[in-house]
Amino acid sequence: MRGRALTSMTLRYELYWSFRSPYSYMIVPRLLALESSYDVACRVRPVYPLAVRTPEFFETRDPLWFTYFQMDIHREAAFLGLPFRWPRPDPVYMDRQTRTYPKEQPHIHRLTRMGVLASENGHGLAYLREVSHMIWSGTVDEWHMGDHLANAARRAGLDPNELEQRAADEEVRLHQVIEENQVAQREAGHYGVPMLAFNGEAFFGQDRYDQFKWRLDQCGLKTR
Repeated sequence: MRGRALTSMTLRYELYWSFRSPYSYMIVPRLLALESSYDVACRVRPVYPLAVRTPEFFETRDPLWFTYFQMDIHREAAFLGLPFRWPRPDPVYMDRQTRTYPKEQPHIHRLTRMGVLASENGHGLAYLREVSHMIWSGTVDEWHMGDHLANAARRAGLDPNELEQRAADEEVRLHQVIEENQVAQREAGHYGVPMLAFNGEAFFGQDRYDQFKWRLDQCGLKTR
C-alpha cells in the first residue's frame, strides 16, 4: 500500500523516458545520484516522443503553451545547474514548410532502439545520461555524426559496435518493445515524459522528483 513501509528489499521503479524531451534530460542526474546512494533500482523503458506517437497533440495547443515551454526549459535547466541548448539537430525531424513530422525519422527511432538495448544490458540510466547530455547540453554540434554516439555508449559501459548492429538487426523486436512500453506507460497513469511509476503510483514530470523520493522514503528506502 502507498505510504506503508515495505521490507528491506531493493525498491524498484520504472522510468518512461524520451530522447526528445528536455525534461527527461533534466531528471537523469538525480536518478543516478539516487541509485548510487540508496538501495533502489530503475527499469528504464524508453518511449517515442509525442511528436512521433501523436503529432496532432501539438496542433491543438494554445500558442501560450509553446511560449511558456520555451521559457521554462531554459529556466529549469538554469535552476538545476545544467547546461542546456536546443539540440543541433533536433532528435525529431520536422518539415519546416508544412510544420509536420514525417513518418520517416532519421534519428529518434535509432536512439530509442539503442536506449532499449542499453536498458536490457543493465546500463539504461548511464546510457540515458551520456546521450542526453551530449544532445541537450549544447557542448556538441552534429551529435549524430562521427563517433559522438559511439563514445557516449563507451562511457556508459557499452560496446558501441554491438549496440549499433543489434539496433539494426533487431529493429522489429525493439519497435515492439517500445510499443509495449507506451501501452504500459498509459496503464501506469500518464502519457507524458519523464514519468516515474512506483508501487502503483505515477509521478509525471521531472518536477515530481521530490514527491517520488518522499514516497520511496515512506516505503522503506535504505541507504547503500
